[in-house]
Amino acid sequence: MVGLGMGQSIQPIIVGLTGGIGSGKSLVSDTLKSLGIDIIDADVIARKVVARGSVGLKSIQEKYGQDILTSEGTLDRAKLREIVFAEPNETQWLNSLLHPMIRSEMIHQIERATSLYCILAVPLLFENKLDKLCDLTLVVNVSEEQQLIRASQRDDVDVENIKRIMNQQLSAQARTKSADIIIDNNGTKTQTIKQIKQFHEEMISKYKKNHIKGS
Repeated sequence: MVGLGMGQSIQPIIVGLTGGIGSGKSLVSDTLKSLGIDIIDADVIARKVVARGSVGLKSIQEKYGQDILTSEGTLDRAKLREIVFAEPNETQWLNSLLHPMIRSEMIHQIERATSLYCILAVPLLFENKLDKLCDLTLVVNVSEEQQLIRASQRDDVDVENIKRIMNQQLSAQARTKSADIIIDNNGTKTQTIKQIKQFHEEMISKYKKNHIKGS
């Protein structure tokens, strides 16, 4: 575990944030960021490791050719998605390339975190066993119906592709069983933000008490 225990104060408590596609993870991380909490976002890091000029993008281009790039020389994500969705072996190759890079950058950012606790936001936190980096895990829950609606509207992706992505993720029941903290995002945005702020206040209170004990 990268993070230190609740009774130690050298490093922030690491909270793994996850949930299914369209569950509202961004609402949680954006709200906590506005409260001064450091956010380590796997999706942001995943884009960074395949940015123009990166080692990741060069490796992808070498495997799939020039057609995998846009006219601006950046990764054509839609084409890459088609390839990896169609062939499991390609998914495995891509994961073996990118996951170590992403993990390394996550750890680097965790080590630089300065807030009382930090958020490690990872869509496949449990699936990729990245919860082992965390002291606590927080799951955002929402109904499957809401997932389909929100994800398709947000990403402009058809429902069948959303369902395919959902099938690659743990079920809501499995995530809930593994979670230390659960935020219910089936209600209004205001209700969800209230839960997020309550979680934040509890974390700050808990951290300060343990900080005093550990100092």
